[in-house]
Amino acid sequence: MDVPKDQFSTLLDHGLYSSAQILGCFAVSSTSINPETSPHLKAESLVLFGDSLFREKEYRRAIVKFKIATCHSSIGENRAALAEMEGIPSKSRNLEMNLMMAKLYRNSRHTRAAVGCYKECLRNSPYIIEAIIALAELGVSAKDILSLFPQTPNRSGRPPFDHFDSSRWLQRYVEAQCCIASNDYKGGLELFSELLQRFPNNIHILLEMAKVRSLDPYVVTYMDEYAMLLKLKSDHSKLNKLVHDLLNIDPTKPEVFVALSVLWEKKDERGALSYAEKSIRIDERHVAGYIMKGNLFLSMNRPEAAVVAYRGAQELRPDLRSYQGLVRSYLALSKIKEALYAAREAMKAMPQSAKALKLVGDVHASSTSGREKAKKFYESALRLEPGFLGAALALAELHVMEGRNGDAVSLLERYLKDWADDSLHVKLAQVFAATNMLQDALSHYQAALRMNPQNEAAKKGLERLEKQMKGVDPDAPEEDEDNEVDDGDGDQEEAELL
Repeated sequence: MDVPKDQFSTLLDHGLYSSAQILGCFAVSSTSINPETSPHLKAESLVLFGDSLFREKEYRRAIVKFKIATCHSSIGENRAALAEMEGIPSKSRNLEMNLMMAKLYRNSRHTRAAVGCYKECLRNSPYIIEAIIALAELGVSAKDILSLFPQTPNRSGRPPFDHFDSSRWLQRYVEAQCCIASNDYKGGLELFSELLQRFPNNIHILLEMAKVRSLDPYVVTYMDEYAMLLKLKSDHSKLNKLVHDLLNIDPTKPEVFVALSVLWEKKDERGALSYAEKSIRIDERHVAGYIMKGNLFLSMNRPEAAVVAYRGAQELRPDLRSYQGLVRSYLALSKIKEALYAAREAMKAMPQSAKALKLVGDVHASSTSGREKAKKFYESALRLEPGFLGAALALAELHVMEGRNGDAVSLLERYLKDWADDSLHVKLAQVFAATNMLQDALSHYQAALRMNPQNEAAKKGLERLEKQMKGVDPDAPEEDEDNEVDDGDGDQEEAELL
């Protein structure tokens, strides 16, 4: 048979009915099938071809029913919506339809049917986070949820889910949701805290940690990590309330003093530092205390002390934040070799991490001679994780340094379609200001400040832009062209290390 039967079935199973029809034309017209000597093969081809024609019509009918069901659901008519969805044959349902059916069954308190539909979603794609959360809330165990993930080998011979970080982080996420669903809030927060090392500043994780606080307002564990996230998102009202609540719950915990340190960082750095140090005195193995101490030393322009603090955190639990802190501290001390070593340590600890790749790029970007290498590392990070905004911003900055402002704008505008981020608008504003497109720069600074009124870079950039608009050179008073790092020995060792 010129056209394999299994290929027909694959196209039909994936809803590619038009492709199946075209393939069917080849099958039924094949000269290799003699209807007299092989009537069963000819009949099989005709059946499959007919099935593709029928199912395309069935699929179109399914779409109509799905749209009607969506309308019913949007106005709260769950029973009518469910009746429409149940009229769609199971083979004609796509992922979106199965997810909607699961939600409708759950809203109608048909738990078993809802679980079945959610499971069907995860069998098709393990990344449907809504389905993971729902199954955990419906009492399905982490083991049962993980068993649903596809394990069919791909061309390389490995299961599609057998990837360094995709399997590890998603497994932790499933376990975290199941812990919370079973009222093990401490376990859930511990797992979310671990995920924060892989995905710093993740809004979804922040919201999940907030959900834990709403479920158990007396929980203290990992609330200092939550405080750091609130600070990064400039949510000062929630940060104030969190610290107030923690002080009322138990003022002797190290998490409380780290949260106090976070709250006081902008108001009084020395006071904030004393709080971070007190957290370590209470528990000398409290990692967040060392991280906060290192951050404060860096902001106080004391990089030597910051190195000690970050090393303390790293010895207790090597994570991305401690490596990032070490690299920033060593670069502030112009110790290129040590910075590169710390960045390479991060790559060894997290071999498939785009953020670790970016860290090596940051070291190379600190010297003029290393910019080409930095570009390669940033591009590699984006290939590994195309949505990694940090690497895109760093690469754009590199384009600007090399005078490729047009490339920087093109890169950033691609991300603007999918990201509502104040730092992205600030970077675009800076590039436009550098190319004398002042009105565009102004609109992006304003957009950044609308998103985050506390963005210091946007505030300073706007002040600088006002000088440009008045015809004043903003760089004239503090021009300094002799501040480049020049370390021939370090550069030679970098080449050997790479």
